[in-house]
Amino acid sequence: MDALCPVCRQNMLWRDGHFFCERCRQGYQRQALCPECEKPLQELKACGAVDYLCQNGHGLISRKRVRFSYIPL
Repeated sequence: MDALCPVCRQNMLWRDGHFFCERCRQGYQRQALCPECEKPLQELKACGAVDYLCQNGHGLISRKRVRFSYIPL
C-alpha cells in the first residue's frame, strides 16, 4: 500500500517512525479510521499480524476496509 501525501499526492517515505514527504518537507503520522463511524481504531499486533478494533461498537475491522489519514507532525 502506498502512502500518499495529503497535500501533493506524491509517495511518502517511511523515516524515523513516521511518513515523510520529500516534496513538501513535512512529516506525517498515519491514523487508522473506522469506515463506519470515522473514529480512530485501536491497532492490535500479534505474531506479525495487524488487526484493527473499533471501540465504538463496530468490532474488528478488516485492513481492506480501514481508511487511513495522515496527520502533520
